[in-house]
Amino acid sequence: MGVSAEERRRLIVGAVGELGGHVRLSELAVRLGIPAVTVRRDVVVLAEAGRVVRSHGFVSLGPVGVGGVGVGRTVGLLVPSVGSYFAEVIGGVRSAAAAVGVRLVLGIAPYGSGDDRAQAGQLVESGAQGLLLAPGLLSGVDAEACGWLDSLPVPAVLVERRSPSFDGPGSLLDSVGSDHRYGVLGALRHFARLGHERVLLAARSDSWTAEEVRAGYAESTRLLGMEPLPVLDTLGPGEAGCDPARLAGCIAEAAAGGARAVLVHNDQDAIQLPPLLRALGLTVPDDIALIAYDDVFAALGAPPLTAVAPPKRAVGEAAFALLLRRLTGESALPVHRTLLLPALHVRASCGG
Repeated sequence: MGVSAEERRRLIVGAVGELGGHVRLSELAVRLGIPAVTVRRDVVVLAEAGRVVRSHGFVSLGPVGVGGVGVGRTVGLLVPSVGSYFAEVIGGVRSAAAAVGVRLVLGIAPYGSGDDRAQAGQLVESGAQGLLLAPGLLSGVDAEACGWLDSLPVPAVLVERRSPSFDGPGSLLDSVGSDHRYGVLGALRHFARLGHERVLLAARSDSWTAEEVRAGYAESTRLLGMEPLPVLDTLGPGEAGCDPARLAGCIAEAAAGGARAVLVHNDQDAIQLPPLLRALGLTVPDDIALIAYDDVFAALGAPPLTAVAPPKRAVGEAAFALLLRRLTGESALPVHRTLLLPALHVRASCGG
């Protein structure tokens, strides 16, 4: 199945940005592997929409890229990892930046490393005029350790993060993220529709998302009138990493007590459970209904896992768009706290 016209035009705008904001049409066609006649037709549509400028066999970015906001600017992105969840966030930022000719530089501060401040400083030293930040802002983190967020020398937007308190570090920064609590509510509502009155949560405890999922479980069970069950920590004692066999055993115990539905954060852990549960005499979804959280690998499970899908790519795009507005000097903008709603992708693992 070929790409849609809109997707093709998005690729064209992105490629123009990656090639410096001004490129020959013939070169663009070769780079994208699209017939030149199709590229010319799409460029006409893009030009009429004001997204690009065409002239004498060339195409350039439109006024946003040419007018000092895009071309020539650099934005830094700090994330805890480049794999799984944040790979899609990075992809959203990258395509949005390329579309307006902004250079993107990447910094990585792994969970628990304490490198957030140093990496952000390095991004600024490398020329970043604005920052997109996903630092370690977990509850209980020493406020002094995150105080640097309030003295950044350039505009910044928190990505999939916000200050743990209303007056804590970074509380006056813009933030764009997924509403994970809403995502959990959607999963538990789906279980309730399928007749489950007791739902178990198995979750990590080492990330912002994990904390929000846990908080969402407490809120959602109350809202839906469900009995809140003790949360299974997928990391186990000492946070040594997930032990899938131990987790499967705990779920089997809960099933013996009447809990026949489980929400698992994240889907990398969830995808390992069906064969382990089968070895304990429990099949998914006949004996255990299972929903995963994140939806990075869930569709590849056997059976394919129903999953809560945070809008990861859209979060990256929206965060970049907000930072770009700050870079234009829109100082009158109020502080933004933007939450995008996850979707529930229903597959085979929860029955019904």
